[in-house]
Amino acid sequence: MAKIRGDRRAFGWPGIEPRWTHGDKAGVGTAYSAASRIWFTLWNGIITEVYYPTVDRPQVRDLQFLISDGKTFFHEEKRHLITDTDRLSPNVLGYRIMNSDPDGRYSIIKEIITNPHQPCVLQRTRITGDEKFLSTLNFYLLCAPHLEVGGLGNNGYVVNFAGREILTAEKGGRWMALAANLPFSRLSCGYVGYSDGWTDLNKNFVMDWDYDKAIDGNIALTGELNLNGAREFTVGLAIGDSLHNAVTTLFQSLDMPFENHRKRFDEQWERPYSRLLSLDRNSGDGGKLYHGSYSLLLSHEDKTFPGAFIASLSIPWGESKGDEDQGGYHLVWTRDMVNSATGLLAAGNKETPIRALIYLAVSQFDDGGFPQNFWIEGTPYWRGIQLDEVAFPIMLAWRLHSEGALRGFDPYAMVMKAAGYLIRNGPATQQERWEEASGYSPSTLASNVAALTCAASFARLKGDMATATYLQEYADFLACHIESWTVTTDGTLVPSIRQHYIRIHPVDINDPHPDEDPNHGMLAVANAPPGSQWLFPAKEIVDAGFLELVRYGIRPANDPIIVDSLRVIDSVLKVDTPFGPCWRRYNHDGYGQRADGGPYEGWGRGRAWPLLTGERAHYELAAGCDVKPYIKALEGFSSTTDMLPEQVWDEPDARHMYLGGPTGAAMPLMWAHAEYIKLLRSVYDGRVFDLIPAVAEHYLGPESACRLMEIWKPNRQPRAVRRGYTLRVEYPAPFILRWTGDEWQNSREFKSEATAVGMEFVDIPIGPALGLTASAGVNPEQRAPIRFAFYWISKGCWDDKDFRVDVI
Repeated sequence: MAKIRGDRRAFGWPGIEPRWTHGDKAGVGTAYSAASRIWFTLWNGIITEVYYPTVDRPQVRDLQFLISDGKTFFHEEKRHLITDTDRLSPNVLGYRIMNSDPDGRYSIIKEIITNPHQPCVLQRTRITGDEKFLSTLNFYLLCAPHLEVGGLGNNGYVVNFAGREILTAEKGGRWMALAANLPFSRLSCGYVGYSDGWTDLNKNFVMDWDYDKAIDGNIALTGELNLNGAREFTVGLAIGDSLHNAVTTLFQSLDMPFENHRKRFDEQWERPYSRLLSLDRNSGDGGKLYHGSYSLLLSHEDKTFPGAFIASLSIPWGESKGDEDQGGYHLVWTRDMVNSATGLLAAGNKETPIRALIYLAVSQFDDGGFPQNFWIEGTPYWRGIQLDEVAFPIMLAWRLHSEGALRGFDPYAMVMKAAGYLIRNGPATQQERWEEASGYSPSTLASNVAALTCAASFARLKGDMATATYLQEYADFLACHIESWTVTTDGTLVPSIRQHYIRIHPVDINDPHPDEDPNHGMLAVANAPPGSQWLFPAKEIVDAGFLELVRYGIRPANDPIIVDSLRVIDSVLKVDTPFGPCWRRYNHDGYGQRADGGPYEGWGRGRAWPLLTGERAHYELAAGCDVKPYIKALEGFSSTTDMLPEQVWDEPDARHMYLGGPTGAAMPLMWAHAEYIKLLRSVYDGRVFDLIPAVAEHYLGPESACRLMEIWKPNRQPRAVRRGYTLRVEYPAPFILRWTGDEWQNSREFKSEATAVGMEFVDIPIGPALGLTASAGVNPEQRAPIRFAFYWISKGCWDDKDFRVDVI
């Protein structure tokens, strides 16, 4: 059994304020097997965050070597050595790292994988160089546990287990164990910045401290390896739910030769490639990034909650973030997750996306919505409402149906609940896809139109034609209002272009009478530097979200407003890099690396996003243009280990930033990798993979036409309706509507019609209209307003308020 070595407690409690590590990863690794519930990341030649037991729970800050001759210097791997990182093979998420002394005296060559069946990270290490010089060196392992997603409150112990002294850490019942297949000659636990191994070696190049424990703080574990002439060894870091569990896993992992682990690790990663669609010839790099992207997407699925995908195994600008920011990007965002699942579907994988859909169906709220983002086990993290994130699962369900990939799962209940949510809570969204602004968003509206059209198609398959018609008519209502809500006719960004899409027309979702003129309104831009302008006319803030209208098949690529809007986007947001074009999210964006290259800390400057290059490429394909330059650009933005960044530096080279190179934002970003795979598939198919035929046939086909309709509902109460339209009055409960078109001289009553999505409605025709007669209750030359009142069937009483809608 385990025994703590002694009772010597380190000084310096609780240590300095903890921080995570950089977000621009050089590698992400895990075994393909679901039995090995551990993930690792790499940055600058070392292991950084280690996740366990689910893909959203980082437990370690970093693990690296310290090297000293005991007299004249000591090196820290990530800070002092020159690093080069490569994948072990095209399909495998294992890595080879060479970290070299700047003076050429020695190198550390590491192969990093995980135990293919147990939660243990394995690092085979070989030291090369002049033997005489190597014999003077001392090698130390330095590990910073951040157990249970935090740097504070960790406990470190030197423990004797089965006759060996090893390093362990614990927090909240979670244990970590660290050792090598060589013994330690000296071990210590300390508080970071005061009594840790780095501080110890930095003062005189020798490890003097050997504390047995460091309790309840930001700690680091240090162990001097007893090389005794050895130049090759394996390090293991295991995590478990008890000390006994973690140490057993560690010792069993180190007992088996690394080559045996490596063989099984590689074999596992070859399995998902057996049915991979061959898209290599459509790439510009022979399929290198395609294979890397496919493996990365698979690696971001959880192994305890199959089908759950996180956005990225990274914490953007983690070096500036501490325990107060637990989320990072290792959370489920429904939008990102559906993009990941669709990317896998584009590669020919039909099994993983159905798991994703089932997971989303189980995670759906009772009201039909989905959290803005959430932990793997379902607990929401941020609490915003994003209507596109409710629409995306409907589209995924329809794509899987169209591919014949739903198997035994029926998504109808999920689809109808989500469709009802979109209708009750739209058309304005609390947050658009950039998670910052409320109002009418072209990209959100596009997703809602497409999703409701898919939902209508599901209803037809069930034989519920009334609900199908209702859903399609609501989608048509949105589609027919997109331009009037989101296209300015008073543009100023490009003098010759007055009419173009804007990023979002800001309105308060709690205001039932919003000003729906996109020439009006001021938009508050998030993340602006202190003292800088943060409020702008909304008509002067643009993004390329309107391209979703073309992607799904709602508007043609040659639509004049789309074409003019692209000219504005290119004038304001386009960045030319050595690899090709890239675009910023929107003008005056503050989410990104600061001008001096420093990390984003509440404010910064939004940089260019590679995924937007992919989105533009999809538009160009729809427009019949060559997309090879965009494919090559995306491949150029990726690292040598096939990581696509969230953002790239968009200015001339400065300090550690290079034009077109990654910033400290998330890398890899799964949304970007999915976009790249979908682009290759789109080229392969000769059409945009995300285009939904049912949507395109309805809105772009020869019979395309929207019913002229204005919709009144509790959260949107239009003040006026045009003649020739139908005024639809909706409410999420049964009612009787009494209405008049002649100031109550005459009135009519209608019981509401029910739908399968929880909405009830009554239609009022507004003359002139084809076939309209006076018996319909409306004068063909209607002048008086429409007034109406509700009788609540469940309460058995009339509402004491009348509502008015003018006729124009």
